[in-house]
This record gives sequence, structure tokens and C-alpha cells, in this order.
Amino acid sequence: MKFLLARKAGMTQIFQENGDVKAGTVLKTTPMTITQVKTADGVDGYSAVQVAFDEQKIERVSKPVLGHTKGKGFKVIKEFRVDNAADYTVGSEILVDTFEVGDGVTIAGTSKGKGFAGGVQRYGFKGGRRTHGQKHSEREVGSIGGGGRAGGRVAKGMRMGGRMGGDRVTITSLKVLHVDAAKGEIIISGAIPGARGSLVEIISA
Repeated sequence: MKFLLARKAGMTQIFQENGDVKAGTVLKTTPMTITQVKTADGVDGYSAVQVAFDEQKIERVSKPVLGHTKGKGFKVIKEFRVDNAADYTVGSEILVDTFEVGDGVTIAGTSKGKGFAGGVQRYGFKGGRRTHGQKHSEREVGSIGGGGRAGGRVAKGMRMGGRMGGDRVTITSLKVLHVDAAKGEIIISGAIPGARGSLVEIISA
């Protein structure tokens, strides 16, 4: 399994050899440092690799984390489950060229936060009727409680207005369109979740 952490930079177009054009998302990355290797027969009981990404000033990092990363400062520390943890070594780096053009990938990121939204925008409710006495309830969600449904209370998980976005979103069946090791860029087909600068996980399909 191959994996990578990157930050979203924007979107672009990639022209194929046959003249077709593909929309793609540009992701910027730097080398990831392996900080810990966990094995199934070890104290952890499962196989995984922990990596650190995106360096930052040491004074912004807590002492326990500095001790764990051997005195280096990082903004992000993530763990990936792998089948072959013994193939990785603490202190080694994982580069963007671990992926190749044409590789299938799964992308995970945090979607843009959109603030408070009503039921029409958040869940696609059709709203109330447009005529016959309708005055102020065109975009209302309607009844949310009632004795017959949940004993006179609002049931947990009821679809209604609230904070929209800011959720973890995973997209499968995407392709690697371009890899530039010198610039630390990788371009993935289509649009992926998140705002510019947001953290993205790339995992081989």
C-alpha cells in the first residue's frame, strides 16, 4: 500500500496524448518522515506506520512530541495501517514519486465549512407549496416532533437546519494525472474535498 500527505493548492487541466483534456487538482507535498513503525506481533498489536509532515518551528511543539520526533518540529503526525510494516524504517522519508501516473487512488479530506444552512440547502428538501395560503413557510422544514413519531420529542439525528460542511469526505476511484518530484506536486483527477491549503490524504486504491 502506498500513501502520502499533501495540501490542496488549486485546480488545473492536463492534456492527454490523444488530445483529451482532464480536470485535475494540484496537491503540494514535502517529504514525510517515518516516526514510528508498529507491528502486529509487537506491543501495539497491529501493523501501521506513523509519519510526520510539514515542518514548523520547534518552539511551537510540545516537549513530549519533540522527544518522539527526535527534536524535529512537525505540524502533522498521522498513522496509516499497512500490511508490510517491517518494510519501513524509522527516520527514512517517503517522497511524492512513490506514486506514478495512472495509479488509482483514494482521497480523504475535510470539506469546506459553509456555516449555518437550512434544510433545503443542507439536505435538498423541496420546501412548502408555492400557492394556496403559503406566506412564510416556503423553505421551512415542517414538523420535527410529534407524539406519533418519537413520543413528543425531537428524535436524535433529525434532518433540520444546522452547521453544514467541515466533514471528513472520502472519494474513491480517482487517478494520478501527473507527478513532479522536483516541485513536490502531484495532480489527481477531478475535484477533491477541502479549501486551498487544507490537508489531504492520498492512499493507493
